[in-house]
Amino acid sequence: MLIVSARVPAERRLAATLYAYAFLTDLVLLYPVYALLFADTGLPVGQISSLFVLWSAAGILLEVPSGAWADAVSRRLLLCLAPLLAAAGFALWVFVPSYPAFAVGFLLWGAGGALRSGALEALVWTELDRLGATGRYARLTGRAKTAELLGVVAAMGLAAPVLALGGYPAVGAASVAACLAAAAAATRFPEHRAAEPPGHDPADATQPAAASAIPPGETQPCAAQPDPDEAGWWASLRGGLAEARADRSVRAALLLVPAVAAVWGGLDEYTPLLARDTGIPAVGVPLLLLLVWAGTTVGGLLAPVGERLTDRGFAALLAGAALALAAGALLRHPAGFVLVGVAFAAFQLATVLADVRLQARITGPDRATVTSVAGMATDLTIIAVYAGYGVMAGAAGNAVAFAVAVLPYLLLAGRLATRRPARRVRSNRSLPENSGVS
Repeated sequence: MLIVSARVPAERRLAATLYAYAFLTDLVLLYPVYALLFADTGLPVGQISSLFVLWSAAGILLEVPSGAWADAVSRRLLLCLAPLLAAAGFALWVFVPSYPAFAVGFLLWGAGGALRSGALEALVWTELDRLGATGRYARLTGRAKTAELLGVVAAMGLAAPVLALGGYPAVGAASVAACLAAAAAATRFPEHRAAEPPGHDPADATQPAAASAIPPGETQPCAAQPDPDEAGWWASLRGGLAEARADRSVRAALLLVPAVAAVWGGLDEYTPLLARDTGIPAVGVPLLLLLVWAGTTVGGLLAPVGERLTDRGFAALLAGAALALAAGALLRHPAGFVLVGVAFAAFQLATVLADVRLQARITGPDRATVTSVAGMATDLTIIAVYAGYGVMAGAAGNAVAFAVAVLPYLLLAGRLATRRPARRVRSNRSLPENSGVS
């Protein structure tokens, strides 16, 4: 009874901190207006596009190194630093508006996203594992995704009145304040890091981690220094990559993440164009996009139910989502966005479940590094989606481009459906032996 009573408050604290951090990180009032800020400053479309490329490049280049750093030092420290970097970038945008300031701001924002990616998932899984509650990971991460979406929706709703009252400086100040609040929330994350046993080789991913070196109930400060017994940054990088190479199940689960998350993540940027093509007036486009946001929110909340899916159930989820998205797009009618919303709900659920499978497969101490490799692969694939969509939409229109883009999901679903039957996805012991893509 003492163990249960101690575990529940700790789990609640972790969940509350995670949800607050997720919400505040995306409560950025600059989201819906930063393109307008760039244009009003006098930047042509070509320069604005180059800023987006810098943003993506910063995230891709720093994704894996930052994951290795999270494994070598305090993950909570990186979660504190991430929103502070974004805050500095946003301050530059509104107080020194110019192309160089915008470029530096995007580099800082991209670096902050890279610091957060991998470190957050690894910290949450490790803390749940310490509490014997890894079965709650899907529920927590699914709700965290919903909190992020609510943050974006709130930012969109607040941006217009704040912009009207104080212009871009007010919107920027509110965005900086949200980032500072996110950094403060990150200090509440618990962190209990496992010490490595004597003779541990970080490159040998087969060795299990030792028990926590910190007594229960005690946590490291936000600016904790690396444990002398922990491997350094380079060793963490080698260890994480070695586990991904050596363990076929980890590699398969790692590849599943970009295979599921990249295409619909890239298509999300083009949903306003698809909505406009239905013939609805411009003022009605946001209403159609609300269906997409609502679907994505529901998908995150369904994660606990989705954990029961076998490989064949997961395949059916992907195939159904792909067909719904293609049908909704090709309908070329506002009613089709009901199907688009359903599809995005299923894709969000599938993305959360893909992350659950990856976290459950990782056994070595370099969890953030492996997770960051999956994040980098997702970002690279999204860039390919952007390029392919541009070619297809230019030739055949947005509706056809959406329909063609989902074909990889049907191929992936076919591969998963033809695998041998697998057990339900709940923990390391209940995972299908080869869950993922190989």
